[in-house]
Amino acid sequence: MTSMTTAGSGAMAAQDPREPLDLLTRDLRCGLNGLSSREASRRLVVYGPNELTRHDGRRWWRELATQLVHPLALLLWLAAALALVSGSTALGIAIVAVVVVNALFAFVQEQQAERAVEALAAYLPQHANVIRDGRHTAVAARDLVPGDVLVVEEGERVCADARLISGAVEVDLSTLTGESLPAYRSTDQAPAAGPVLDARDLLFSGTTCTGGEARTLVVATGMRTELGRIAALSQRVGREESPLETQVKRVAWLIALVAVTVGIAFLPLGTLAAHLSLAAAFSFAIGLLVANVPEGLLPTITLALGMGVRELARGGAVVKRLSAVETLGSTSVICTDKTGTLTMNRMRVTTVWTLPQVIDLEPDGIVTALPVAARLALACWACNNATLDLQDPETATGDPTELALLHAVAALGGPDRGGDRGRDQRRQFHFDPALRRMSTVDVRNGALWLHTKGAPEELLPLCTRVADAAGDRIIEPADRDRVAATVEELAGRGLRVLAVAERRLPGDAVPDRREEAEQELTLLGVVAMFDPPRPEVAGAVARCHTAGIRLMVVTGDHALTAAEIARRVGIGGVAPTVVTGTELDAMSEQQLDRMLADHRELVFARSSPEAKLRIADALRAQGHVVAMTGDGVNDAPALRRADIGIAMGLAGTDVAREAATMVLTDDNFATIVTAVQAGRRVYDNVRKFILYIFAHATPEIVPFLVFALSGGAVPLPLTVLQILAIDLGTETLPALALGREPAEPGLMDRPPRTRGQNVIHGRMLWRAWGLLGLVSAALVMAGFFATLQSGGWHLGAPTGPGTPLHHVWQQATTMSFLGIVACQIGTAFAARTQTASLRAVGVLTNRLLLWGVAFEVAFSAAVVTLPVLQDLFGTALPDWRQLLMLLPFPLVVWGADESWRAWMRHRDARR
Repeated sequence: MTSMTTAGSGAMAAQDPREPLDLLTRDLRCGLNGLSSREASRRLVVYGPNELTRHDGRRWWRELATQLVHPLALLLWLAAALALVSGSTALGIAIVAVVVVNALFAFVQEQQAERAVEALAAYLPQHANVIRDGRHTAVAARDLVPGDVLVVEEGERVCADARLISGAVEVDLSTLTGESLPAYRSTDQAPAAGPVLDARDLLFSGTTCTGGEARTLVVATGMRTELGRIAALSQRVGREESPLETQVKRVAWLIALVAVTVGIAFLPLGTLAAHLSLAAAFSFAIGLLVANVPEGLLPTITLALGMGVRELARGGAVVKRLSAVETLGSTSVICTDKTGTLTMNRMRVTTVWTLPQVIDLEPDGIVTALPVAARLALACWACNNATLDLQDPETATGDPTELALLHAVAALGGPDRGGDRGRDQRRQFHFDPALRRMSTVDVRNGALWLHTKGAPEELLPLCTRVADAAGDRIIEPADRDRVAATVEELAGRGLRVLAVAERRLPGDAVPDRREEAEQELTLLGVVAMFDPPRPEVAGAVARCHTAGIRLMVVTGDHALTAAEIARRVGIGGVAPTVVTGTELDAMSEQQLDRMLADHRELVFARSSPEAKLRIADALRAQGHVVAMTGDGVNDAPALRRADIGIAMGLAGTDVAREAATMVLTDDNFATIVTAVQAGRRVYDNVRKFILYIFAHATPEIVPFLVFALSGGAVPLPLTVLQILAIDLGTETLPALALGREPAEPGLMDRPPRTRGQNVIHGRMLWRAWGLLGLVSAALVMAGFFATLQSGGWHLGAPTGPGTPLHHVWQQATTMSFLGIVACQIGTAFAARTQTASLRAVGVLTNRLLLWGVAFEVAFSAAVVTLPVLQDLFGTALPDWRQLLMLLPFPLVVWGADESWRAWMRHRDARR
């Protein structure tokens, strides 16, 4: 059976659905009257069900295991193992609990279902009408097989790739091509060269029939369809780690290396040179590991990003992955679609041109139309499938282009409802993408009239007369030149131009073929329409340029229209460079790389799914962090490949929304820029609380070094459980408050950071470990020794349980604990700015930080006063005179950092 399946798959893979129909039926081993039920059952075994399959996604247990083996978690596992081996069971259990809680927290925050392929599957209907055993029958869509004869009717969704046998239909291909206009497909269409999606006698799985009826021959099912190809492409594009995830993991390995190296180096020093016992050496190693590990780092980053996600959601951007918030801040290139993102997705007619009159419809209201313009309005109303009631515009239905024409008809004083149009219409020749025109035959004043609209270059050669103020006359070469010049001028402004013509048909017989009707036309004029850019987009583009962000327009729309919109909003300068899909396909990778390097901003028009993916890959290969927008099924692979895939929430498909990292609820480009600004602010704030957290590593490590270097003559100034109380208790809320700092001035005036730029750099480490850390360590050790000496301690005096100085030692370790907390307060205010003074941002402007400081003071008071917590953490309340020593600690720490920042500002100003 495996060989049969393989053979069937291979046969279909080699099948060309555009070959002559007799050859196609021969290759498929079928006829045009359908299969028998028995043959269909056999083929179902060979080809498999007509479904979109998916590879196994990321398992939840793998995700959880990833959190448990993070480098920081591995360090804590080692510390827990050392604690258990040394007999400190309670400590080992506490450390394991910290690891598990951290992992569960990160796992819950990061969980997201990957349902892109399931969303693609939603584009397939549940049932299909086929001809089997010589009669019409309904079968489950999953049971369709190549060789089936499928009947497609108006309103149905196509459930397989199929070749038309008879009939004609209009289909909405927007899910695959991004084109908003319905495409006409019939058996009498001339063959089209180029991509298979352009074939004029093929229908594709996942598209919708908007009109007509046809019999088709199924040529591909399941993953062999064009929709399946996109699904497979989406699955092959995996999610990569964000810059922040990569850098945090790199820093974690650095911390792990430092902690293990220091522990290994000082173990023999403590046992041999300092003559520590094995138990003391183990205690030292455990303390060193725990002190080196910033236990609160991962949950603090996760919570800060989570708050950023909620803030963005309130602004219209729903972020599905926490790390994407930070990635937004490092975005250096935004590849944006045009329709609905840069524009309002509201097509409107701006200009109506006739020989006797040019009407500007930009101002709202009714205009006075001369007879020729009135005839043009009537033709636009008749040759139209949309419906519009100006009294109830919410009920409008139809293509945006045709709705725009109806609005223009109303402005010209013509009919604004389509109620009588169906009664008077006798025949419709649907829009044909090859002929690029549409016609209707209508009854008007008892006679048959043909009304036609289409591309000027296709319609003008069919016109033999032109409507003028004095009446219709023979069209002259000068008239044709004038029309051509007008069309060129309007198209050069990025407007979509349609020519409108009419003809009174001879006799009472309705023509059967459009070739008979669409001749000897009278040109009425041309209409130019425009989808205006959103008013806020130009400002957002300017903000991107100030922030050093490149913009690329990547759209399936026409080159002239895309270029004009780009010019109007400020992308690519006054004359944007346009690259069509055909030109891009002809480029080698080296040529594409050179073009992206030579041109800062480009407009890519008529872009295919593969083209979008190729552009994203090329930009990322050059080191850019790429944000890519999209709304259709065809955009899913590129959305997954980009660093930030941005889907449209209003106009986008479920597939695009599932494949994307961020969904815009308002489909607005300006929201992307706001999200980038928020991402930059979140990144700055992440660095602030990393500085804050790292600054406490030095005062936590120095006590253990003093203990080891003294050979145990100085008792441990701090216990491991007290370190955990600091890292997971007093430290967390102020760190989170730093994550909510408002944006510093000039945030969007600096270039984006590079992909490889580290979140932690040498200057930050010097400030954290050297300046803030050493000042804090000196203050903490001063408080510890002062408390010991006030209780009568001398070097080498025993302080263990049962000794007279044990209570004094507990008071001294409590002073170390409280000293670090006091220094944390000064560090928190110092970390609020990178170089500016605290006065520049305001001491009281971050109320969350004030609440965080209040919490850590209250928590510390509980740890040293409540008996149950005293027993757990080994604390004892110091004398009030000793507590007074803590009051200047925050000011000293903040003052030292403020002085250093003032010196840095002065140095930078002199350069």
